[in-house]
Amino acid sequence: MDIRKFSEKCPQWLKKYRYPIIIVLIGIVLMSVSGNTGTEQNADAPLVTSQVQQPDMADRLAEILSQISGVGKVKVMLTVSVGETTKYHSDEDIATTESGTTIRKETIIVSGDNRTEQALITQILPPQYKGAIIVCQGGDRASVQLAVTEAVSKVTGLGADQISVLKMK
Repeated sequence: MDIRKFSEKCPQWLKKYRYPIIIVLIGIVLMSVSGNTGTEQNADAPLVTSQVQQPDMADRLAEILSQISGVGKVKVMLTVSVGETTKYHSDEDIATTESGTTIRKETIIVSGDNRTEQALITQILPPQYKGAIIVCQGGDRASVQLAVTEAVSKVTGLGADQISVLKMK
């Protein structure tokens, strides 16, 4: 094909197919600007934090600790710095106009059976504990203190300096 023939046909071809070409180019630009595939987790998704301590956790821990040799009766108190946190998935749209930038965040709602709606949960984070006090009958012996401290540390993630093991009267 001669370059001269091509240069004569090109304007005719562009004139004939200009609208489909414009639509395709706009689509390519929008896809490249968006960059969000929908499967990525949004770091700024809303968090809901529950400050209520799970009494269940302290009771379960006391029950398990009482099974350790030499411990005897046990009472456990856990303090919570941050309760169980639920992170919801959300969509974020950023629109830039002449007057400024507008950010719109919207939590994704999923419809379930019986026409119920609930937010799409991305992650549930366990509570973060601040400290623990354990009062037990064998709390005056170093071996019991060490065993209880290690057990509580494994379950709660607290360091040994945040756990106090004391003798019950």
